[in-house]
Amino acid sequence: MTRIFALVDCNNFYVSCERVFDPKLKDVPVVVLSNNDGCVIARSNEAKALGIRMGAPAFKCKDLFERHGVRVFSSNYSLYGDMSARVMNCLGSLVPDMKIYSIDEAFLLLNNFSESPETFARRIRQTVLRWAGIPVSIGIGPTKTLAKIANRFAKKHPEHGGVLDLTNNPDKASYLKQTPTEDIWGIGGKHSLFLRSYNIRNALDFSRQARDWVKSKMTVTGLQTLLEIQGIPCLSLEDSFVPNKTIISSRSFGGCVGSLDQLKEALACYVSRAAEKLRWQRALCTCIMVFIHTNRFRKDHPQHSCARQLRLLHSTDYTPLLIRNAHDILEKIYRPGHEYKKAGVMLSGIEPRLERQLTFFTPPKIRRIKERKLMEAMDRINSRWGRGTLKPAAMGTVKKRKMQRNLLSPRYTTSWHELPVVRAGWHGQARIPAARSIDALMPVEMS
Repeated sequence: MTRIFALVDCNNFYVSCERVFDPKLKDVPVVVLSNNDGCVIARSNEAKALGIRMGAPAFKCKDLFERHGVRVFSSNYSLYGDMSARVMNCLGSLVPDMKIYSIDEAFLLLNNFSESPETFARRIRQTVLRWAGIPVSIGIGPTKTLAKIANRFAKKHPEHGGVLDLTNNPDKASYLKQTPTEDIWGIGGKHSLFLRSYNIRNALDFSRQARDWVKSKMTVTGLQTLLEIQGIPCLSLEDSFVPNKTIISSRSFGGCVGSLDQLKEALACYVSRAAEKLRWQRALCTCIMVFIHTNRFRKDHPQHSCARQLRLLHSTDYTPLLIRNAHDILEKIYRPGHEYKKAGVMLSGIEPRLERQLTFFTPPKIRRIKERKLMEAMDRINSRWGRGTLKPAAMGTVKKRKMQRNLLSPRYTTSWHELPVVRAGWHGQARIPAARSIDALMPVEMS
């Protein structure tokens, strides 16, 4: 039986979350900034029309924001995470088979429904909008890769009404021809340049290549992508997760940092977070890189940027050991007299924990078991009681580095003190009081 995949993608997700609780933002250019109000990471369609680029530094766009009345918000991850959960819960109640792909994307299986896939997808779209207030686009296809391509057109071309089905679409070849190779799911920039050297510029060109040639040039992964575009499913619903080959944890500081001790505390936080991600995918790393940067936009300050990588004596996911090695690297690359704006860590040489390569320097088994149990206990406590409940002392006991979020909207759905306020007018002879609850968002007829 042919399987029918659907990819549900929230439109301009961060912006849409802000608009749910502030209807005045509709049809207004809106952008959301990264940590410390640094760069643009989300844009409304109106902001895109103004030429605001993704990743553009906010301070460089300040005049543009003021000239066109662009509404600017700091990242409100508490709100976005909760709204994502609401959307996913909504989707999970509508279909039996679903796999969350990212904070704003999910794959669904649309088999065995009485309605046609497109009709059912449109009903899903209306339900999510009504229940969660988030607009979504849905791409449908016999494979996950084709569903991804269909979603791209459903989102960018309003004439589709937010839904496009490529399962038995007579214009399928036209859509593939309009999809550049770099936009094919599973083909990165390097392979895209390689394909262009053979005059393969779009998905239709790629779909016509010989399978043996693709396998020899792009390995089995490239062959799977080719088969998926040809309509032969190679990826199941559960195949969305791909272990990271590198894990990066970094952040710009709210202000410049010149003290080595403060840099060490910050770096310990980043290493701890990266190690959590490493353990979550049940893997170990063999290399660690540390990098620090001054503010390159401050020409009046001395500049220094440096990165150094260290190969560990043995693979590990043990946070204290990774912090100790990161601090050793930091001491070698740190220069006094400079004000640093950003620091970070990258873990690489990642291998599955069950396929660990033992070396002469690998600790004895009993020590590895103790380290693993300690990390598992810390992760369980932090998962239940909140991140940072239990942490290495190297991270410091007092939080000195406060993130700069001067344009933060309220945490409408996760904080009792920041619930939405609805102010109503006269209703008959009685004054309807301002309400402070989610239920009060239901429409009230006014007279």
